[in-house]
Amino acid sequence: MLEPLASPLHLVLVSPQIPPNTGNVARLCAVTGCRLILVEPLGFSIDDRNLKRAGLDYWDKVFLKLYPTYDAYVAEYPEARRWLFSARAQTSLYAARFQAGDHLVFGSEVTGLLPE
Repeated sequence: MLEPLASPLHLVLVSPQIPPNTGNVARLCAVTGCRLILVEPLGFSIDDRNLKRAGLDYWDKVFLKLYPTYDAYVAEYPEARRWLFSARAQTSLYAARFQAGDHLVFGSEVTGLLPE
């Protein structure tokens, strides 16, 4: 049985809309040991064949957790260090100092993260 890393990064996709993008992130998680968190609503079914095609044969190696809302995700990880990614961020990603266990949070490809 595959065991997760002791303190992997968590990649959090909030309301992802494009199946191949999510599949590619899943593939990255499978090969790096990062955990993948998907926050609904999703713009596709997790069983979508395009999603599976983009993730190739790696889905069984992904530590995946699905949450119905962003609030439900936050409630499960209240103390998590979260890095919210935005095209309008004031701090460059290159200035960030990530640590094991951090949550990297990305919004929808269409709308990004909502201001709140």
